[in-house]
Amino acid sequence: MIEECLVVEFAVTGDHCPLADATRVTGQRIDARPPQRRSDGYTLLRCSGPAEGRLTETLDDDDRLRYLHASRSDGRINYRCLSRHPCIVHALIDAGFLVDSIQYDGGEERYTGAVVGHNVLEGVLEAAGETVGVTLERIYPLGDEDERAVAGRWDLTPAQEAALRVAYEMGYFQVPKAVTASEVGDELGIGKSAFLERLRRGQAAMFGQIFG
Repeated sequence: MIEECLVVEFAVTGDHCPLADATRVTGQRIDARPPQRRSDGYTLLRCSGPAEGRLTETLDDDDRLRYLHASRSDGRINYRCLSRHPCIVHALIDAGFLVDSIQYDGGEERYTGAVVGHNVLEGVLEAAGETVGVTLERIYPLGDEDERAVAGRWDLTPAQEAALRVAYEMGYFQVPKAVTASEVGDELGIGKSAFLERLRRGQAAMFGQIFG
């Protein structure tokens, strides 16, 4: 068994995939789950974005996307669709990158995930070097406090995970609180009520899994 695991973050520029283009046009950020390739050549995309703005209209107008479905949850819109455009991240996945999350913002992308062992890391870095626009941003050993970097531990939406993580990092759960709910909401780019709703839903989901 290999005990060494590293958290890796990549930045991607110059990609004209549908989600990157949508953030470039609308100026809104998209949080995405790892894309899933299908045998018919399509890729299943699952992501979420702000409920306000032109994001839904922009995605719906993109001819590269099919079967776009949108549903509202926690003050955001969750999207599912099929895409014909190849995902750059799959070149890293094929080399052994265990992708956890993807963010699209202003036409740029950020991949966060893990690699197991230096041999796998070398292969992933080699694949990144051969893929246009992919650069290594950060790498560090995975510790117990970083288990959130590995996908699938908690069944939370990207918005709920972000609310919990940012609230924790800003000291919202300290006694006394280091920041107010409004300040955390500002950091997330949402209102106080939207932040508190995501926080409650995220906590309820985690407590439900812990206590059954």
